[in-house]
Amino acid sequence: MARPVFVAGTGAYLPGEPIPVERAQEVLGGLPGAPDKIRRWMESMAPVMRSVLDIDVVHYAMDPVSREFTDDNVTMGTKASRKALEAAGLEPGEIGLITYGSAHQDQMPTASVRIQEALGIEACAEFSIHANCTSAYKALYLAHRLLADGAYDTALVVSSGISSSELRAEYYNQSLVDKESLFLRWFLSDGAGALVLHTDPLRAMPIEVEFTYVESVGGKRPSLMFNHRPAYWMNPVDEFEQGAHHLRQRFRNELASGMFQEPGGSVFFNGYRRMMTAAGIPPGDVRWFQVNLPAKHIVESVIEELQAIGVPRSALYTRLDRMGYAGPPMALIALDALLREESLLPGQRVASFVTEVSKFMQAGYVLRRR
Repeated sequence: MARPVFVAGTGAYLPGEPIPVERAQEVLGGLPGAPDKIRRWMESMAPVMRSVLDIDVVHYAMDPVSREFTDDNVTMGTKASRKALEAAGLEPGEIGLITYGSAHQDQMPTASVRIQEALGIEACAEFSIHANCTSAYKALYLAHRLLADGAYDTALVVSSGISSSELRAEYYNQSLVDKESLFLRWFLSDGAGALVLHTDPLRAMPIEVEFTYVESVGGKRPSLMFNHRPAYWMNPVDEFEQGAHHLRQRFRNELASGMFQEPGGSVFFNGYRRMMTAAGIPPGDVRWFQVNLPAKHIVESVIEELQAIGVPRSALYTRLDRMGYAGPPMALIALDALLREESLLPGQRVASFVTEVSKFMQAGYVLRRR
């Protein structure tokens, strides 16, 4: 029989001072080498994007004046982890498992063992998962299942994202930038979140990880977020000259479009219902629904669908306006804020679900106050 798994502590780290989203392009750097048409498009989009985003500020792991980096994925992940360990009252050496999630990574050795080293953990099990916005959820899924199965008693779940490194002016081959490669500059931010899990209820919060879920429904759907790197290492000069490294997102994708619709509702909505069915929980039985979607119209679409199955609008929990949208780690950053700022009565639940658009991977979790 599976053992119950509990949240012992949470932590988050947002680098630097909050930057008003109107200044994001300035801090990331101008693009004088971009085609004239693209520069005109960027200027015309500024007021439009501000009106459609649910974000007031961004955080970047770089100095806004010198524009030199002040953190990276490892240092941010380590700082969030230390906060989570402190909240849990655990020493790093008590951690038996580290699971790390990020959008993607090219570094060797991987971030999980670098965070292990930075925390001073001599020996533990570790995994690094790179799956865009589902990666933090998958890191939690893996840790939850391994602890429930008895493989470990404690786990540190970590996620970090330094999107600014792919959005700075210096990153681009500016002559090749297009709308797809610049769209993400409007809302992606930096940050890290962490979660400590424990199987001993006496050493944890009265918050049980009731269910975790992963799936991919992108087998027959085209990718909407991507770069043009092949599945082998390119010559760096060739990669730059071809702009293969540019991170791209299709500009006009939204939940209301045909790409996101299925019989019975949106991809997101149907995935959430599948998760709750698999968990054996009525889909409307949640006190808080944590959603990390940066566009107002998408959030509104999700709210309408959730209300139809009994999730009240008042249950929606999102703090992107004051924290920015750091991608994968928002699953843990927002959970840290929720558990610190809101209260749960015995039996009440927190649920979260995500649809990422690189290949329509989906994931979620349900927590319950004992």
